[in-house]
Order: sequence, then C-alpha cells, then structure tokens
Amino acid sequence: MTDFKSEFLRTLDERGFIHQVSDPEALDKKFASETVTGYIGYDPTAASLHVGHLMQIMMLHWMQKTGHRPIALMGGGTGMIGDPSFKDEARRLLTVEDIASNIEGIKKKFENFLTFGEGPGDAVMANNADWLLGLGYVEFLRDVGRHFSVNRMLSFDSVKLRLDREQSLSFLEFNYMILQAYDFVELNRRYGCTLQMGGSDQWGNIVNGLDLGHRMLDTQFYALTSPLLTTASGQKMGKTANGAVWLNADMLSPYDFWQYWRNTEDADVERFLKLFTTLPLDEITRIVHGDATDINEAKKILATEVTSLVHTPQLAKEAAATATAVFEAGQLDLSLPTIQIGWTALEGGLGILAAAVTAGLAGSNGEARRHIQAGALKVNDAAIDDEKLSLGKGHVLPEGVIKLSIGKKRHVLLKPI
Repeated sequence: MTDFKSEFLRTLDERGFIHQVSDPEALDKKFASETVTGYIGYDPTAASLHVGHLMQIMMLHWMQKTGHRPIALMGGGTGMIGDPSFKDEARRLLTVEDIASNIEGIKKKFENFLTFGEGPGDAVMANNADWLLGLGYVEFLRDVGRHFSVNRMLSFDSVKLRLDREQSLSFLEFNYMILQAYDFVELNRRYGCTLQMGGSDQWGNIVNGLDLGHRMLDTQFYALTSPLLTTASGQKMGKTANGAVWLNADMLSPYDFWQYWRNTEDADVERFLKLFTTLPLDEITRIVHGDATDINEAKKILATEVTSLVHTPQLAKEAAATATAVFEAGQLDLSLPTIQIGWTALEGGLGILAAAVTAGLAGSNGEARRHIQAGALKVNDAAIDDEKLSLGKGHVLPEGVIKLSIGKKRHVLLKPI
C-alpha cells in the first residue's frame, strides 16, 4: 500500500480498490486540499447493472463519503455504439427507446449508494447523450478528432486483440474511444471534473481522456483504475452458471442475491467484506480473524451487509431469515423465488425436465437430466431418479406450491394459478 495522506485515496488503498493511478502524489495532494469531482461511466446495455459493476459503484460511494463529488455518467450517447473493449464481436445496437428504458432501470439503484442534489458535495447523475447527440460531425472531427493518432489507437490492447484475431472492428466501434475521451472534456467544462475512474481494462480509454483534456483545455486530468476482480478460484465476478448476478430486484430476487454472497469462497470473504461493505476495517478483521471466527457466519454477515446496501436492510433481513428457515430448520418458506404456472400444465402432466428448465434450475433438458442422474434434483425435498416423471396436482403442497431444488442451496417454488 502507498502512504496516501488524503482520506479518499487512503480508504481506497486500504480496502483494495486501487490498481493504477496517474500521478498519485499530485492526485493525493489534490484530494487532501480541495473538493474533487470524479466520474465513472456506465453504458446502459441492460436494464440493470450487475455485481461486476459493484466495485466501481462503491468507489463513487467512498468518494462522496470522504467529502468529494461523484458523477455517475449514463452512456445514453455512447450506448448507441457500445464499448468494443475486449469483445470478440460488435455489441447488438440498441434502439433509443431501449437505452432510455435501461437508464431508468439503472438510475434507481444508485440512490442506495449516493445522495443526489444541488449541493457542492451532492452526487450528479449525468447523461452523455446531452452533448454527444448534438455534435456536428465535421466540427467534431476538426476540433476533437485531430488530437487522436490512429497509430496509437491501434496499439491499445482492446483494439489489438480484435485485429490479431482477424475479427472485424467497425469504424463505429473504433470511434467509441474518441467519444469516451470527449466525455471527460465535457464533464470538466460542465462540472469541473478532473478524475475518471473505472476498471483496469479501461486504462487506455481513460488515458485518452487525460491527453485530450490537456490538449483541448490545458487542464491536468487524473486517472484511477481498480483491479479486475476474480474469485479465489479464478472465476469472473458477476457471472454464475445461470447468468449475471443483477442488482435490480426485478431481475434477480434479493434472496438469490443474498445466496450468491453466502456462497462466497472462504479465501474471498475478507477481501469482499472490504470491497463491498462499509464495515470498519477493524470490525472486518475481528469477523474474519477473531477468536470466535466461524467462516460460515462471516459469509452470512457479508451476504446481509451487501444485500442491505444493494436492496434494503429489511430485504436483507428477510433473505437471511428465509435461508435460515430453508437450510437450517428445513421449513418451507413462501418467500423463496416463485414461478407461476397454469393449472392446465399440471392437469396434463408437467415433465420434470421441462419443470426444471421453467424454474431456471437448468438451462436445458439435457442439463436437467444430468442433475437427475447426479441425484441433485429434488421435488418437495425428495430426490428424483426418474427423468420421465410428470408433476401433477398430487405434487402440490398444502401451501399451494411445488418446491423444486438443486442440491441444498438452490430452490424455486412453482405456484399453479
């Protein structure tokens, strides 16, 4: 760790957020002597951010917590292109309506982490569509494009990777890094922003913004990136066998979100407590290394703390109580994730393979079949060994549901209506 003097950089450093910093001594001095405005950009490629974004959201949270002004920049303009960085192929182009809808879904979650308003320390929610969509193409090329070297742009890893694989990189995508750099210039003009943060894979794009700001405005800009986060076993954060771990409750239930963190690998618990909760560092040390340490209890604390931040303390408490009822007391908890099905499906006999797929416990009939062969698929807590089993009215519990499970930790209720 570096001996930072400013509270913000010291907090980020102690908690494991920092990978690279441009001119760290000057930035530390700036944070120690004035209110700094910094931003992170989010392209609205879906209606919710996922766990992979949570590290950067926490950086904005700590920025405001230590007395500075964070900007959450929505990519209403850049989202019309899509960041090509380290992608094998072009992103699907979204409509203006899709982008607007996604931004609305994303905005709600930030209010759990940041306080927005008009004060000097209040967070700002900006949208780069406000300036990008009104640009004149020829004027933009003359005023901004002339500052970019194609030779240098071709040297960036994100571009080289596509070219080395002989995969197409469209002119549209190639322009993304210019637009992102221009965002930095506009945010400085509008809000006095001098810092851009992001994941380490964004370093090249962020440095572009630093260079452009210096050339166009003769202003000192700064960059700070966080490490790309993987689990102790090398898995990328935010992804599971069933897809992304979304932050919005309508895309992933608070219970499933809590369970994701409860299943954290032992070696990751302390690191994740530092990155994804606001618990004091000495308390984290006590939780993980104290005399009465129980790693499973530490995981429950992690799950509840993160779920409290992303959802609410009440929903986190309910998720923890549901888990206790299901796993420790063996009870049926009706707050488990629930999928509605028609009574007609049961009257005709709903195949167990199709039921597992409908419940989201398997991605295909073949995967469901493999779960049965491994003895992992259960109906009402009873293991199934017949892949031709049909669920009917006789499987409906007195509570009016059928409980499907994979192993001990994944449960879904089928509710006939």
